[in-house]
Amino acid sequence: MNITVNEELKAYIEPLTADEHEALERSLLAEGCRDALVLWGDVLVDGHNRYGICQKHGLPFNTVQNPRLKTLEDVHLWMIDQHLGRRSVSDYQRGVLALRKREIVAERRARAQALANEARPGDDAAQADEDDASLEAAAKAAVLEPKPLQSREDIARAARLSSSQVGMIEKIQKQAAPEVVAALKAGELSLNAAAVVASLPMAEQQAAAQSGKDGLKQVAKQVRESRRKPRAAEAPDGEASEGAASALAGEAGSGPVSDEVQALRARVVQLEAENAELRQQVQALSAQLV
Repeated sequence: MNITVNEELKAYIEPLTADEHEALERSLLAEGCRDALVLWGDVLVDGHNRYGICQKHGLPFNTVQNPRLKTLEDVHLWMIDQHLGRRSVSDYQRGVLALRKREIVAERRARAQALANEARPGDDAAQADEDDASLEAAAKAAVLEPKPLQSREDIARAARLSSSQVGMIEKIQKQAAPEVVAALKAGELSLNAAAVVASLPMAEQQAAAQSGKDGLKQVAKQVRESRRKPRAAEAPDGEASEGAASALAGEAGSGPVSDEVQALRARVVQLEAENAELRQQVQALSAQLV
């Protein structure tokens, strides 16, 4: 049997940890390979770990074709759906897969719409028949096309997460340092803590990561505490905040300034002071733990 392993497909889904791979190997040696490997032609699309273990130990296995897979995008979507339904996949991995699915479906629908917009009736009957056939084929394909994940709630349902968790994952993908993502994938950092650390400048994230998982957790704790602690409470009777608000109001001109505007300006000063203090704490902690 000729089976081709596509390295891009093999790496498309997060690989098993060493412990998970060892557990799977023990199971296959004890019970055999009960689930068939899924192929797209001769390309392996599901069961890469089982295939490798079976090859290593000479274990027999079965294969099955998935006739609905026509393109590489079909394969990607099918692989994503398979892993979204597996309990062994972490919350972060499910969120990443659901976000990836949203992108693929959106791109496919955009291409289909562009092709439909470009289609124009021909001058002769043969061209008209060809256009009708193309439209019919497109309509059939649309029936099989997965529904778009348009909102954060759609993504959350697909990934079996909350909307707030999806928001955290989006933030981590956009802002987190590679070291923070690695700690999250390794289970050294919770999803919430990783999102908190990702709110820091990149250099500070990397400095915290040099201190290991304990340093990252400590930094996440400090960020949370700094957000909860009202700075105004540190100054008697809120003198610092009131003074900052008054100064900002004076800079804005001599005209009347509402209490709401003054409060907002005071809040800006407060947040800037908190950020400056937090940076100093992160730098000090990193220096102590390195």
